[in-house]
Amino acid sequence: MCSKMISKVRLCLKPLKPFLHQGSSALVTPTPLCKPSQLAPTARSLSTKDINPNSGGRQAVRKERKGDGQDGLRYRTIRHKQRELWEDAEDSESKSFTVGQRTAFPKSVFSAGTAKRTAEIMKRKAPLVSVGREDPKEEPERRSTRGEGKIVPPDRPLSVAEWRKLKESFGNPQRFDIMMIGALFTSGAELSVAKSLLTFVAMERGTLSYELLLRYLTLCVSGGHDTEVFEVYDIMRESFSSLETGASTLFIKTFSRTDRWREAVSLLHQVKKVFTPSSRNYGLIIAAAVLHGDLSTAWTLYDELIRKGLNPHPETWDALFKGVRQKGEVEAGNMSQSEHQERLLGILLYMRNNQIYPKCDLASSIKTWFESLPGQKWTGSWTRASPTGLCRCCGSALESIQLTVEEYHQLKHRVMTDIIQGRDVFNKTTPEELERFKAFVKRKPAFDVVVDGLNVANISKDRNRQSEMLLEVVSELERQGLSVLVLGRKHMLRPSRSWERRNMNLIQDKAHCFFTENISEDDPFLLYATLHSGNHCQFVSRDLMRDHKACLPDGATRRLFFKWQRGHQLVVDGHGAGGRVRFQSIFGYDTIVQTSGDSWHLPYDDTQDRSTYEVPQLWLCLTKKH
Repeated sequence: MCSKMISKVRLCLKPLKPFLHQGSSALVTPTPLCKPSQLAPTARSLSTKDINPNSGGRQAVRKERKGDGQDGLRYRTIRHKQRELWEDAEDSESKSFTVGQRTAFPKSVFSAGTAKRTAEIMKRKAPLVSVGREDPKEEPERRSTRGEGKIVPPDRPLSVAEWRKLKESFGNPQRFDIMMIGALFTSGAELSVAKSLLTFVAMERGTLSYELLLRYLTLCVSGGHDTEVFEVYDIMRESFSSLETGASTLFIKTFSRTDRWREAVSLLHQVKKVFTPSSRNYGLIIAAAVLHGDLSTAWTLYDELIRKGLNPHPETWDALFKGVRQKGEVEAGNMSQSEHQERLLGILLYMRNNQIYPKCDLASSIKTWFESLPGQKWTGSWTRASPTGLCRCCGSALESIQLTVEEYHQLKHRVMTDIIQGRDVFNKTTPEELERFKAFVKRKPAFDVVVDGLNVANISKDRNRQSEMLLEVVSELERQGLSVLVLGRKHMLRPSRSWERRNMNLIQDKAHCFFTENISEDDPFLLYATLHSGNHCQFVSRDLMRDHKACLPDGATRRLFFKWQRGHQLVVDGHGAGGRVRFQSIFGYDTIVQTSGDSWHLPYDDTQDRSTYEVPQLWLCLTKKH
């Protein structure tokens, strides 16, 4: 009887054998994740020092500057004062430590994990949930239980009759098979249950849909059932003219982790005729090629990946750094170890050029690879950089955060073209106002600091203290003998509880001021004044300028903007001793992969909490002994 029913199925008997004759099954178990340390560094704020308490602010005599690319005298003095405080903070810290250790360090808005910690602090400060209000922690569980009652998968394989009865109990829904295979995947059911479901569907309909096979394939791949994956591959290639992205990716993943990995290469070439494979597709096959000692194939695919503009996954780099150490010269094809070594160093330069930070695992693989190079005597250490830019392990100076003259002029041109004079600039201001501001800046001497007045004033949560907050910041900068420009809006000149006349008059006495129309956006004005004043000029704002950075035309220019921003943005960080306003630290070094030939310094990511606009604080120091 059973054979008569099978003969009616449009799919041939042979591909259906895995579903009709079920063998051993395996539980679907998630891959364990190795979670790096997420300990947050202890932040310590930096209070600015009084440089010239008797300065007359706007009337102070300023030194002549030779050009936009040179630092001003006062700027160097500020950096000197900051350096003294930073060095005090370093005295008690050791030179090196193991991965995961944290030590006291000055705070910066760009330090990895700062945004996450700030959000947690704000959450703790939020009002407590009122009595009787629902606990938000219970909501996800409550939402998930609503859907669970719709369809509950069996805990054992069912016969065709039992599946039919179960389907009828749910009202014979049209997509019963799809809903059930999804429930089996979610619940982590044994594979034998899914096989019995496919047998039922084949008996009932005479065929298996592409969607159902794809869902079953996902279950097999996630559970590591490679034999079943190969069987589904044969079925789908025989039954369907082509495979879409999801199925191709799943097959590549499985083939790449077996001895049949070369079939994944063939599948990749077929996929390229229809669509561009993903970086993950390439990475899986590259890792397989390296594991089996075929370095030529691995680097050929890697070069193809880069040419297509795809970004390699960290796992791909990790496999390349690990693989040759495992296989040595075996099956290396026509690629020598020295050539392979040069290619791996090229990966580090790629990280540098694209401002990529390796995770802990990848950094460890890089360290081990360097130390394993025969006859080269490389030593790796986990360390930090001092705020003044010295490696605490080897003592060498890291690259400065300050832009070169060429970089500065390049960035200035791009910002003026794409942000200040961009296509939507007059959605932020008017032509007349922009020209009036340009003429204003041209008449004035170069500024040392440009202040986003409204942004700084809004630091105070008390609206009655907004003008007082702005006055405190301006007074601190004026006390240091700096030439200050305050950008505001015209409504700030109208006396009110927020904008006291006396405070606003004092601000205008201590600083140059320019007030835009109330509908204007002041960030473009701030960027224009800061860049126009020269490479020494800093700006005060909590705005991270992400929207403006996105207006820049390419990744290289955006990274240059981010470097300039980290070296020039002052962020108010409360008050220090005596009520003095203090600012977050501006580190003197660039957080980027760098080398001097006999040494490499790699900033690495040790936390899952780093935002895209933050940079790591830990480094891998690699030095070569002679």
